[in-house]
Amino acid sequence: MKVTLNWLKEFVNIESDPEQIAESLTMVGLEVEGLDRVGIGLDKIVAGKILEVRPHPEADKLYICKVDFGKQPITVVCGAPNVKQGTVAPLALPGTELPNGLIVKETEIRGEKSQGVLLAEDEMGLTEDHTGILILPDDTVPGTPFYQAFPVQDWVLEIGLTPNRPDCASVIGVAREIAAITKSHLTLPSYTIDEQGPPIHSITSVNVEDEKGCPRYCARVIQGIKLGQSPFWLRYRLHLCGIRSINNVVDITNYVLLETGQPLHAFDYNRLRENRIVVKRAGEGSVFTTLDGETRQLNSEILLIWDGQRPVALAGIMGGLNSEIFEGTEHVLIESAYFDPITIRRGAKFLGLITEASYRFERGVDIEGVPKALDRATWLIQELCGGTVAKGVIDNYPSPHRPPVIELRPGEVNRILGTGLDLFTVKETLSCLEMDVREKDDDTLEVRPPSFRVDIHREIDLVEEVARITGYDRIPVTQPKIRASEQGQPRELVLRDQMRSCLVGMGFMEIITYSFISPQMVNILGVNKDSNLTSFVELLNPLTVDQSVMRTTLIPGL
Repeated sequence: MKVTLNWLKEFVNIESDPEQIAESLTMVGLEVEGLDRVGIGLDKIVAGKILEVRPHPEADKLYICKVDFGKQPITVVCGAPNVKQGTVAPLALPGTELPNGLIVKETEIRGEKSQGVLLAEDEMGLTEDHTGILILPDDTVPGTPFYQAFPVQDWVLEIGLTPNRPDCASVIGVAREIAAITKSHLTLPSYTIDEQGPPIHSITSVNVEDEKGCPRYCARVIQGIKLGQSPFWLRYRLHLCGIRSINNVVDITNYVLLETGQPLHAFDYNRLRENRIVVKRAGEGSVFTTLDGETRQLNSEILLIWDGQRPVALAGIMGGLNSEIFEGTEHVLIESAYFDPITIRRGAKFLGLITEASYRFERGVDIEGVPKALDRATWLIQELCGGTVAKGVIDNYPSPHRPPVIELRPGEVNRILGTGLDLFTVKETLSCLEMDVREKDDDTLEVRPPSFRVDIHREIDLVEEVARITGYDRIPVTQPKIRASEQGQPRELVLRDQMRSCLVGMGFMEIITYSFISPQMVNILGVNKDSNLTSFVELLNPLTVDQSVMRTTLIPGL
């Protein structure tokens, strides 16, 4: 899981340096495996305003640009298709060393002098995009250092998550941990969705036939969107987190996935044959073509999303090629759902298909966060893609989540950890993790964990939370109280130990053999092929040929 420091700062106030944040996260169980500084080495790149553009007389695909960079204008030969008069773009002057090691020099291209380079994103090591030069805001003053006009300097933290912490597979989840560590406030984004379209129930519907496999399914429809490239800031963050940019709609669903931890999927509304959603299991032996172009054979345990006539997505794993967003997409249906972790885990394992979505669903997402992520994506689509949002939201949620009520005794916390924490301190520690903590009596707390903490079930889980946030390094070293057993060792064990000592004293050796052997081992006994000793039970997935069958005799091991 990769997150960027600037992204985290949108949700929590961070005053410590990146190394301290990485150390603090590691100490609470979120091991930071990598810490990389990005967007550096661009100090000599400045903003250049294109004053004039004319075709190159000797090359059809080249242009001669007159560029103002705050001093005497220079001439730059450029082949980018998006160069035009008035555009402001990053400019590398002669002597500038680019991140890829290339040193810019004044040169002559097809007989025309070029005194610099107008840069694309990949040439600055920002993204992989090379479709054209990077466009800076129109009001950028020529000559302004690029890193001031575009704040691309950042830190990327790569965090190794344990399977029990799916809530931290998101930027907000990591920010929540930092807020708890630093005793600061977590700030979530606020927005208002402008719903001007037709009522959503008049244009689509959701029918969940398998409520066990899909306890909650939410959907919204946005009509009249404009598909295109995402803005740089969005593509840059996706790139830093290891996700390739596709188009603005798909990028937004991936962005919200990284931000909230809730997987989303966008369907082309017009390609849904009945313009509706049905959630049900696949038929045994049926086939389905996923977004990657692979045709996969399914079984009856795999959950599918249907459009009323045909499957259009593997629920919680990957969308289908028959309903993907493409250049002609005008209307989209956005899915946000909670799928049963066991169902998704079995389906992903059967298909051998692990995705960003399945990784989170099979560990458990926040069932109460499903509509929040949907609204976040809808707002971003409206802001970046335009379109009209249908009135209302479909929320199929027949059995609302009820948080468990766990009793916690501070005395038990201190007994296990060897600490001397009072009731108030324990209560405050758990409250900063957004848990609902109430005093039952002088010695007991009632704790209701939030819906995103799917790993909290028992009192001992809460003890671990207190230990994490208090700090393992702050827990004092204490000697455990050990009482001698009042019951002696069983006579059989005493006799066995005595026999072992006697046998060793007489020259015997004790051996421990493997239960699994190679099928070739019985050949040393010279037995016939029809002997019972060759009737092996074979392992389906042996680690090695030498341990591929269960032994039928102890002799090979001797």
